[in-house]
Amino acid sequence: MTAGDNVPKMEENPMRNILTGLAACAIALGLATAAAADAGGPYKLDAKGKCHDVKGAFAKAEMCKAPAAAKHCRDMKTKKFAKCGMPGTEPVPSK
Repeated sequence: MTAGDNVPKMEENPMRNILTGLAACAIALGLATAAAADAGGPYKLDAKGKCHDVKGAFAKAEMCKAPAAAKHCRDMKTKKFAKCGMPGTEPVPSK
């Protein structure tokens, strides 16, 4: 009989496997949440035109700019709407 015979194996203890998995998920969720909070999240302009993150800290002005308007494209043959950048598409002409 060796010293390792008395140690329960992971396959023999399913409750331990479940608890270990839950603990790992909780740690990963905590790290992901902390990383998302550090990223700043949505940015806002104040009354003076300064850009701020959620915590109120100043941010670069580029972060507050609105994303560019999505251009609409259509298939050149059928003239139906299509995803821009696909072969055989063209921008929809403005009215």
